[in-house]
Amino acid sequence: MNKLRKGDEVVVITGRDKGRRGTIIRVVDAGHVLVENVNMVKRHTKPNPARNTQGGIVEKEAPLHISNVALWNPVAKKGERVGVRTLADGRRVRFFKSNDEVVDA
Repeated sequence: MNKLRKGDEVVVITGRDKGRRGTIIRVVDAGHVLVENVNMVKRHTKPNPARNTQGGIVEKEAPLHISNVALWNPVAKKGERVGVRTLADGRRVRFFKSNDEVVDA
C-alpha cells in the first residue's frame, strides 16, 4: 500500500518550494508525485498543427520525490509521517505516526 495517493493534501518539506501545500494530481511512479501548483517549470514547446496545439512557453508541474513531501495533518496543522497498519477486520489503513490517528477511515 502506498503511503501517498492521488487527492492527498501534502506539504513540501525540502527544496525550492519548501512549505508550500497542494494536492497530489498524479502518482508518477513508486517514488515520484505531481503536486498541484508546486515545482513549476517552464517548457518550451513547438507548435503542432496536427494536434492543434499552439507553440510557446508552457508552465507545468514537474515530479517531486516522495521523500520531499509529507502528508498534511489538518488537526496538527503540519506535515507528518505516515505508517500502514492492519486492523482487526483485515483492512489496511494509513495512520499518522505522531498521534496514531487513522487517515482514511
